[in-house]
Amino acid sequence: MIEQILDKARKVSQQAEVFYLEAESTPVGFENNRLKHLQSRQTRGIALRMVVDGKIGFASTTDLRDPISIVEAAVEAVPFGPQAHFQLPGATSYAPVETYDSAVEAVPLESMIELGQTLIDRVRANFPDLVCQAGVSKDTILVRIINSSGGEASYRKSIFSLALEGLLVRDTDMLFVGEAEASCRPVLDPSATIERTLWQLEMAREKARVTTGEYPVVFTPGGVGSALLPPILVALNGKTVFQGASALSNRLGQQVFDPQFSLTDDGTLPYRPGSSPCDEEGVPIRPLKLVEQGVVKQFIYDLQTAGMAGAQTTASGRRSLETPPSPSTSTLIVQEGKVSFQDMVADIREGLVIEYLMGAGQGNILAGDFSGNVLLGYKIESGKLVGRVKDTMVSGNVYEALKSGIALGNDGRWANGALWAPSLFLPKLTVSAKE
Repeated sequence: MIEQILDKARKVSQQAEVFYLEAESTPVGFENNRLKHLQSRQTRGIALRMVVDGKIGFASTTDLRDPISIVEAAVEAVPFGPQAHFQLPGATSYAPVETYDSAVEAVPLESMIELGQTLIDRVRANFPDLVCQAGVSKDTILVRIINSSGGEASYRKSIFSLALEGLLVRDTDMLFVGEAEASCRPVLDPSATIERTLWQLEMAREKARVTTGEYPVVFTPGGVGSALLPPILVALNGKTVFQGASALSNRLGQQVFDPQFSLTDDGTLPYRPGSSPCDEEGVPIRPLKLVEQGVVKQFIYDLQTAGMAGAQTTASGRRSLETPPSPSTSTLIVQEGKVSFQDMVADIREGLVIEYLMGAGQGNILAGDFSGNVLLGYKIESGKLVGRVKDTMVSGNVYEALKSGIALGNDGRWANGALWAPSLFLPKLTVSAKE
């Protein structure tokens, strides 16, 4: 089928690429501590990208009764498309990347239901007033890419994920907690998610007050992902760089961050949901050192953005069926340090630990600013966690905050399957509290 589409597209274009996606998802959902729904969804679709007289035409469909009609739809889109600045990759070989485990498909629905109920029951055994939502899902994906330059790639991926969220209401006080895991292999032992959720609840038993001022802050791995990385990733995006909007546009090869800070995008790691042998344009994946010992080493590009910027693609083209490729990361790694979380906290006379910062993109993210409400965080007094903070905002600039004096923990772990990060200490951030 996709070969027929490509054959027809070749006749009316200078370049053509067919992207085929087949996916099956089986989610099991719990609400208010009970099983709410279970279902299975299947998706099959095709996206076609063509270059006609130097301009890009793009179309996609999930209606495969007449798949050849997608060629006419792409041709009709050409007058409205951008200029093409890329050459589709030719035939190449790909290093093997483990992304599929047949054991995911084999997990029975009954086991998924039991897993979700176990998440809820074991947490509520200690906190019976907690109202929980949970999700357990298994997904299988098949991707095929062929193009008019002879390029051809395909891979299968399996993803198993589980998530738990809890809400504890006491009078007018609402406490949100939650954790999640994901892998290309079955995640059948929920202990880690349960233990982290129980730790959050234990630390939040008491409430603590903080006054407005500047304090040292420790971000847990989830906090690193929700607050500190988004401004950096925007600045490292080749599209932002080309547009001249990146704060790092002229900083390639320069020392921007503390030498302890290193950030890698590695889509070759086995059994990670973001990994694959190639990006979604058929370019072989390779590890990318984005920041190495504080030095900005690499921006990320897809084919089109690289062509516009006069650069080389970094195999960072990611897409959905409905949208053309654009630069995006796959699996992020923040290098660990040597300090334990306990030692970080022990050295702080007064400060905060932040699990989740809500709305961190409210600031001028292009300039590196972040500002958000502390959805879940704890007060540090004399080296100890004394309770949860409420009605508190944290703000700062990621380039100033990560410039010097930071410390990285030796407690790295996966946060939602897509980010490996340790705890991270920042010597000073602005904290605004409701008096």
